[in-house]
Order: sequence, then C-alpha cells, then structure tokens
Amino acid sequence: MSIQSTDQVADLLTRIRNAIMVGKTEVRVPTSKLKVAVVDGLKKSGYLADYKVEKGTPRDILFVSINEEGKNPAINEIEKVSKPGRRVYVGASEIPTVKSGRGIVLLSTSKGVMTGQEAKKNRLGGEILVKVY
Repeated sequence: MSIQSTDQVADLLTRIRNAIMVGKTEVRVPTSKLKVAVVDGLKKSGYLADYKVEKGTPRDILFVSINEEGKNPAINEIEKVSKPGRRVYVGASEIPTVKSGRGIVLLSTSKGVMTGQEAKKNRLGGEILVKVY
C-alpha cells in the first residue's frame, strides 16, 4: 500500500517543516522532477544544506539535508502559495518580495523552476510555488 499525495510539493514542504520542528537534520521523500527542482532552488538559495536522489523500488527516494549537524536551520517559515484549488499566477513585474528581500519566492516558469529574482532578471512570470524566509 502506498500513500499518494495529491499535492506533491505541499507534502514535501510539510515534511521539511515537521522535521525542522522536531530537530531532525534530514528528511526522505518519494521523488519527482518537480520536487527535485524545488529542492534544488532552495539549495542554491542557501536554505538547504544538500540533497541527493537514490534509486529505489518502486520509486526513487529524495534525501534532503536540511542543515549541517549542530547548526540551526536556515528556514524560519516555508509556505506553499499556489494550491490545487487556487493557483496563483504573476507577471514578471508583479513578483512579490518576501520580508523586504530577506526571503525568496520560487516560481514555476516556462523555463523551469527559478527564484523570483532570476525570473525578474529573465522577465518571466509564472505560478508562485513556494515562499521561504
């Protein structure tokens, strides 16, 4: 029996949030291309320490290292903005800033998942996936 979530990114963010609250440094989730892209964006922005994908049966497993052993996590808040019942789309000029620039927004654009700053630089709009600070 497998548990399938309808919103994979929300499930990933909930697992990361719960792991941070109980003091764990890593979390394992079933993988998908979108989850890997979101985790890669968070790693490039400095909010996650590392990640790796390991082959598994019936599905690959995504290992996410939230922080190094003995260090505090960089994530204070992590939130899914666009939900299955209400998608949130923005143009390039409407991309929000989070906590006066101290946080980031991850967008799903036509060129892939990228941060709000990268999307503004490339003049791309898209669906707001995640808000982190």
